[in-house]
Amino acid sequence: MRIKRGRYGGIRSNGEIDPMANLVNLFDVAMVFSVALMVAFVIQSRMTEFLSAEDVTFVKNAGQPDMEIIVKKDNKVTRYKSENTNGSGRGQRVGIAYRLESGEIIYVPESEAR
Repeated sequence: MRIKRGRYGGIRSNGEIDPMANLVNLFDVAMVFSVALMVAFVIQSRMTEFLSAEDVTFVKNAGQPDMEIIVKKDNKVTRYKSENTNGSGRGQRVGIAYRLESGEIIYVPESEAR
């Protein structure tokens, strides 16, 4: 009769079965499962561009009150979230922006002399 030994030596030298050997195998399975979940999340969220070396800008919920802009530049990811404020604070009008039929936006600065 042959005794099979597990991956991590499931049987001790004195013939006793080691219960910790199965725990090590469960840890391996959990690690593979967690990596598979992370890969599935990245693919599902369509953010695979962040895995490349090039710079990327990603806009979530464009035009909505909860809009978010995610910028990856020089391997640094920065998130900008909308604060749902319309023109609050102090400032000075510096120009006008027009959206053309093609979707292009043109900024026209106002002259200082009126």
